[in-house]
Amino acid sequence: MNQTFTLKEKTKQIFVLLIPILITQLGMFSMVFFNTIMTGKYNSADLAGVAIGSSIWSPIFTGISGILLAVSPIAAQRIGEKKSGEVASVVKHGIYLSVMIGVLVIVLGAFFLVPILQAMNLPIAVHHTALEYLVGLSYGILPLFLFNVLRSFIYALGKTRIVMYILILSLPVNFFLNYVLIFGHWGFPELGGAGAGYATSITYWLIAAMSVYIVKKQNPFSSYPVFTDLTEFSMAKCTEILKIGVPMGLSTFFETSMFAVVTILLSKFNVTTIAAYQSALNIVSFLYMIPISISMAQTVLVGYEVGAKRYKDAKVYSWLGIYLAIIIAIVTGVLVVIFRYQVAGFYSNEAAVVSLTAHFLIFALFFQISDSIQVTAMAALRGYKDVNYAFIMTLIAYWLICLPSGYLLAHYTSLGARGYWIGLTIGLTAAGIALSARLIYIQKKKFVPLKLENAV
Repeated sequence: MNQTFTLKEKTKQIFVLLIPILITQLGMFSMVFFNTIMTGKYNSADLAGVAIGSSIWSPIFTGISGILLAVSPIAAQRIGEKKSGEVASVVKHGIYLSVMIGVLVIVLGAFFLVPILQAMNLPIAVHHTALEYLVGLSYGILPLFLFNVLRSFIYALGKTRIVMYILILSLPVNFFLNYVLIFGHWGFPELGGAGAGYATSITYWLIAAMSVYIVKKQNPFSSYPVFTDLTEFSMAKCTEILKIGVPMGLSTFFETSMFAVVTILLSKFNVTTIAAYQSALNIVSFLYMIPISISMAQTVLVGYEVGAKRYKDAKVYSWLGIYLAIIIAIVTGVLVVIFRYQVAGFYSNEAAVVSLTAHFLIFALFFQISDSIQVTAMAALRGYKDVNYAFIMTLIAYWLICLPSGYLLAHYTSLGARGYWIGLTIGLTAAGIALSARLIYIQKKKFVPLKLENAV
């Protein structure tokens, strides 16, 4: 990354980082898409099992990934401070944490996965597929967490295209493995939905191996001795990552789990409503890849400028990311609303489902705008390494505003399932306002040393 001086240069810089990150996020989204589509072609029971398994795994994965992605703002600040010698140590301790957390998740899964599935009272076939899918997925936990650490390091150096290339190369492999392991073609065992879990794990090992090779062999990554003297260990450095990462991970976990709870609460409605909600949510989740990608670029750029003590530039990047996310949310949201029936038609051939999905997508427009504000405001705060207040704000917004207001509107007014969309929008708007206010406060506080220095 280079220092920028004009708004045009900053806009170009954010897009240089953003576009590869967006393609990477869409690549990771595609893996889930392949799992779902191919398992659905196998049979409905396996599809349901993979869906249940994914709903259990998704909050855990996103939460822990949030912890490990803390390596990105910390390393970016070190690079901005010209403390290159400390960057490798940060990444090493991120690797140590990825292994420790990965082993912990596997051990806890061995003890609690079966009781959790049994408590759900699933049909036998669905229970079996969900269990086998998660067992298959567990083989890829360690490389996946390692990849997230190395991805954070690569992003901190501003080389986001590298990760994009890794994902693009891995997608055909993932598609092929899903095909042969789910259906048992070309001499491979026919594993059904469980095959999707094993296919994903093998893909994770591939992307981790490519990431390790690139970090070890290619400049500028190889100039940082990430994989030398791996006996070095400092609890203080692990704690630094955890202090930033745990609030980040918990914020992500509570947001993801909130949507899971809404899905469960909606199960009390009819099948048409559930199908329409899931279809609309899938569309919104796809579009959410844009603001989440902006937020990742934003965290790196803000962290880099803060490390270099260029607080004015950090402020510009913070609000540039927020405004960019809002504009894109409005444009994409309006297009989705205009073509809502055509978009809904991709997910169902049933007229009732298409009609209700299209109706939900009108609410999704406002939901998108609120979500874009809160995710980018939070990303800017992460660049300043200010995460504790953000965690508290999002916890209150998600669990004390979103869910209660959605439940009350859905069950005690004539709105029905639409009430959950309104509740989600209210909560996310509250989060966006609170996080933006915190960002303004932090930026004023950060400007104090600069003003004093200029006064002297």
